[in-house]
Amino acid sequence: MSSSEFPSFLSPRLGPRSEPESAEDPAVMRPTPISLDVQLPPTIISPSFTPVTVPSTPVPIPVISTPQPSESLPDILPEVECVVRARIPTTSGSEIFLHLYKNNMDDKEHLAIVFGNKIRSKSLDRVREGETEMDRMIRGAYVGRLYPGRQTSAEDNISPEENVVKDAATLVRIHSECYTGETAWSARCDCGEQLDEAARLMSKENHGVVVYLRQEGRGIGLGEKLKAYNLQDLGADTVTANLLLRHPADARSYSLATAILLDLGLTEIRLLTNNPDKIAAVEGKHREIKVRERVPMVPIAWRNHSGGIRSKEVEGYLKTKVRSLVNYQRLSLC
Repeated sequence: MSSSEFPSFLSPRLGPRSEPESAEDPAVMRPTPISLDVQLPPTIISPSFTPVTVPSTPVPIPVISTPQPSESLPDILPEVECVVRARIPTTSGSEIFLHLYKNNMDDKEHLAIVFGNKIRSKSLDRVREGETEMDRMIRGAYVGRLYPGRQTSAEDNISPEENVVKDAATLVRIHSECYTGETAWSARCDCGEQLDEAARLMSKENHGVVVYLRQEGRGIGLGEKLKAYNLQDLGADTVTANLLLRHPADARSYSLATAILLDLGLTEIRLLTNNPDKIAAVEGKHREIKVRERVPMVPIAWRNHSGGIRSKEVEGYLKTKVRSLVNYQRLSLC
């Protein structure tokens, strides 16, 4: 399945791939260490991407050693509970199971987008006092598929072959909410494009999880994020705009994602990210999760494709993230 099969409302539709006739073609946007004003380390942008015969399939990078966890990570993970799970047939033809979580840290509804039916939530499957079989089916704590007239949540219509979980570590994307990039067609960031790419890769395997955290604008909320956009139009970059609004450069937390992954029974994962520092944050202070591989998320416009998001705003956004990551190793490169 190609990225072009996703509906237009998910993100701007990607055009067909075409090879440039010359590496000097000015129409081809290709970032280089010169254009980024920094020397990019190989851990951020690997020179050995997937061969051109397999477009949009990133090369995984084995995680040999994990960075030391930050002292700012919580000693105790948040308590999470999956409230409801439902099957979602998607416009691309694949199926997902949307899990809605509540927690003891905030009142937001965080989500786990699960591809395939082999990954289950412990808190959802737990028997609750006084509930009926119909109650369990309505909240999604059933095995197999629902159908008219079904009477029990324990019925299993899955063949033994279909219920076998792959040996490989599960592909996981920790994705922070971005209303402007995912819904309002914003060309200020590539968040919608990255969410589409995560879905494409997981649909290919019919296995994977996108943990969708409701922390808009690097944790500052949509209203403050829009103020930051106005500051960017006045000349500030992404980081400076947040600081001028008296917010941290990045206020996001990933402890909820760690807790959700544990609830889904995922202790060994392949993490879809460009930021090596995100590995330690997701693994947790006591390394409850093990990241086996880091799978890069390279913008489509950086791969010599004719598609992808192209604007002066997204160029500045990506440039700021790369420079910040190189200089400070603190900010997440989505």
